[in-house]
Amino acid sequence: MQKTVYDLEKTVNSDLSTAVRLSKVIFNQLYIEVTNEDLYSTILYLKTNERCKFKQLIDITAVDFLQKEKRFKVVYLLLSHENNFRVIINIEINEKTPVESITKIFPSANWMEREVFDMYGIKFKNHPDLRRILTDYDFKGYPLRKDFPLTGHNEVRYDENTKKVLYEPVKLDQNYRDFDSISPWKGTEYVTDIQNKDKNK
Repeated sequence: MQKTVYDLEKTVNSDLSTAVRLSKVIFNQLYIEVTNEDLYSTILYLKTNERCKFKQLIDITAVDFLQKEKRFKVVYLLLSHENNFRVIINIEINEKTPVESITKIFPSANWMEREVFDMYGIKFKNHPDLRRILTDYDFKGYPLRKDFPLTGHNEVRYDENTKKVLYEPVKLDQNYRDFDSISPWKGTEYVTDIQNKDKNK
């Protein structure tokens, strides 16, 4: 059993010397970076090794770095109740690279991986049921990608008659788009124009 998180870092670096690309301790939590190929074996080690015992998967999430060659960082958060340690595992992948599913190690990863897939479009190999979980099955695109359009031509609503989600063209009330030529949106220029008109009268 490790006495401190720094002892844990030494243990992990010693046992996973070829897998760990980077390790550091921040706020008494261990951060490690591994390659996509070593992710599955690393998480399996962290769960089953007697000196680690990270038996709870807290979360799986992702970060989108749009301009980087390896666009996505996938982040895994694990907790060891017995040792009172937390570890954060990072991998970096590009848009087309799938990630190995860890549902065989942590069954709770099922919905977490589906959420990451639904929001970012990251695919998980050997996942038992990789479907959308937060958006509709016919939803186009991935909401948390930075290239997702802020406005669109379709709106989504649930129809009680057909009992399903419908996609329809956006209908905007044009009255809200019509402004008179002298508009308060101009700010101080608008006030100046009024004052000049009053002087000319």
